[in-house]
Amino acid sequence: MRIRSLSGQRPAGPRRAASPTLAGTRPTGLKLAAVATLAASLAFVSACSGDSDGDGTSTPATNSASANEILGPVAKASGAPVKIGLITDGASQVADLTVQNEVAEATAKYINEHQSGIAGRPIELVTCETLNDPSKAADCGNEMVNNDVAAVLIGTSGVVVTAWEPLNDAKIPVMLYGSGEPGLLASQTTFSLGNPTFPVIDLPIQVAKDQGNKKVTAVVIDVPAALHSAQEVAPGLFEKAGIGYELIRIAPGTADMTPQMQQVISNDSDEVFIIGNDSFCISAMNGLKSVGFTGTISSISQCITDATRKAVSGDTLEGITISASAPLGTDNPSMLLYKAVAETYGEDIDLSNNDGMIMFMITAGLRASLEGMTGDVTPETITATIKGMKETELPGAGGINFRCNGKADPEHPAVCVLGGLVTTLDDKGQPSEYKVLGNDPIPD
Repeated sequence: MRIRSLSGQRPAGPRRAASPTLAGTRPTGLKLAAVATLAASLAFVSACSGDSDGDGTSTPATNSASANEILGPVAKASGAPVKIGLITDGASQVADLTVQNEVAEATAKYINEHQSGIAGRPIELVTCETLNDPSKAADCGNEMVNNDVAAVLIGTSGVVVTAWEPLNDAKIPVMLYGSGEPGLLASQTTFSLGNPTFPVIDLPIQVAKDQGNKKVTAVVIDVPAALHSAQEVAPGLFEKAGIGYELIRIAPGTADMTPQMQQVISNDSDEVFIIGNDSFCISAMNGLKSVGFTGTISSISQCITDATRKAVSGDTLEGITISASAPLGTDNPSMLLYKAVAETYGEDIDLSNNDGMIMFMITAGLRASLEGMTGDVTPETITATIKGMKETELPGAGGINFRCNGKADPEHPAVCVLGGLVTTLDDKGQPSEYKVLGNDPIPD
């Protein structure tokens, strides 16, 4: 456990390109917990590749003068610090997620210097790393309770539920990106900033409708959470949408997927939806090219990193539609703010890392949900303030609004967001433009 006081410190052939247009469909009767499990597990799987080279090719340039303008006027926090817990996996044998620590620290410094902290008081991060170990995750949750933190941020993690459980029992508010745990989704003191259905269900169905595709093959990394949704949830939803569906499950680390991709040709699919990390997606995309697939390709955002851009040809990448948890790689206000914060208050933060920007969303999102808070800062007052927040733009989310009043999905009150982002790639594998789909207003 580390406590950091952050106040005031600086530091294949041609194909039809899918078109991300109009609002995506949000299926009714969806087994949300199963889909959320998939989304959360894939966010974690994506971090395991570590292939982004951080060469800046996927981030816009920002000079120091414009950074000062983006950060806004100085409004320093003062007084007794507010202890906010930060739980990440850190660097484990599975993945190095220390970028989340770096981003959270930089964002807290920015909040303390430009947004008057929380209720005018500076944020003091209390950090605990789980090392992707369930027992350590439970220890982190308990240590946060013992340290009397006012709220906890949990980053992308393979053991998020284990860390969350003692916090929920103690009624300490938790902000995170997502999980499939039914109890977490039903929690009255937990706030999830990712729409669990959008990237893995709504997107491929909407792409198929937009393109007039008749059959989709899901190429899915063979991990239990992904397969649960792909086998038990997706078939019924595709059938309801009037779209054929096939599943191909492939083990992580499979280098040559040509034999499996031949099945796509054999089953007459005109769309492939890929779920996995970048190395998995590289093999799938190259396999599709080798068998001459000419249909539509869509995928989750974790498929596309600098490693993918180097290993997959431009004619294959061009036209791929991806979901996105964050608008990485374009010159947009969200990315410019993230870059300005990272470069001003951090050191050599990899701006192409999706998990880093997710942590920016979580940290800055907590502050945004507490806008205007005054008086005592306790777990109870933070929870009440978040629940009473007005709908507002989620920092770093590319124009998506959020509201945590429990009404985005009444059956799962922890969910704060509807819809999501999509983009279509150019021949260099870069996003051409992000579009917000299905981000309907959340009722009072």
